[in-house]
Amino acid sequence: MIVWLNGTCGAGKTTTARELVPLIPESRIFDSEYVGYMLQHVLDTVPHDDFQEWTPWRGLVVETAAQLLDYVGGTLVVPQTVLVEQYWTEIRTGLEKRSIPVHHFVLHTERDTLVHRIDTDAKEESRNAGPWRHKHLTPYEEALPWLRAEATVLDTTSRTPGQVAREISRLTAAAARQAAGGSGRRPGGTPRG
Repeated sequence: MIVWLNGTCGAGKTTTARELVPLIPESRIFDSEYVGYMLQHVLDTVPHDDFQEWTPWRGLVVETAAQLLDYVGGTLVVPQTVLVEQYWTEIRTGLEKRSIPVHHFVLHTERDTLVHRIDTDAKEESRNAGPWRHKHLTPYEEALPWLRAEATVLDTTSRTPGQVAREISRLTAAAARQAAGGSGRRPGGTPRG
């Protein structure tokens, strides 16, 4: 199973992912940005604004997730913004073709709160990310109509990452039980490692 945490930069995806992993047995974070980092040295001469534009990134995210789940089983929690509907469709369709259940959540935060979070984020790894994060606020808002149709939207404006993680855990457990007919098995009848 994959729990995909979508939403714009500053919505709390990474922090929520860290809070979520202890709540879902046999789960681990799969940071698909590292697939993009891997490709950068090979595709550095291919013009792009974002590595998601590279078709190999989308295909390798699917293939890497499938290989990881085949190897270790359990659940992958993927904290990754995807704002282009075509890219999400490619990823979702690829995972569906491999019979991997995907629970897609959008962590939504009101713009004023996002701007405040971005501007006050003092973490070392976030120091130079402010302009990048601000640049993605409008594309996120433009993507909201299709995101609302494709995912469960959770408002994180006044909730802690722990509260959001507990809700995601509850929702994914309920969906898994329903998909397995209450048997504790994944769709198809076999336990997923």
